[in-house]
Amino acid sequence: MFIKKAKHRVFDYQPRYYDPSKDENEKRKRKLGFRSNLRRNSNKKSLIMLIIMILFILYLFLTFNKVI
Repeated sequence: MFIKKAKHRVFDYQPRYYDPSKDENEKRKRKLGFRSNLRRNSNKKSLIMLIIMILFILYLFLTFNKVI
């Protein structure tokens, strides 16, 4: 009753570099389902690095336990 309600803030933001044709192209790409190849490559690289690290740790473990 005696408490003020918070009002939402209004911003007047004008983007500096807006290209309507580029925006339309991005919308079409999303609609058609195109994705960047960077995402797929990073997943493959991270999987390979994980396997290499596991093999290296296994090698160190077996070496220090004098199994090899």
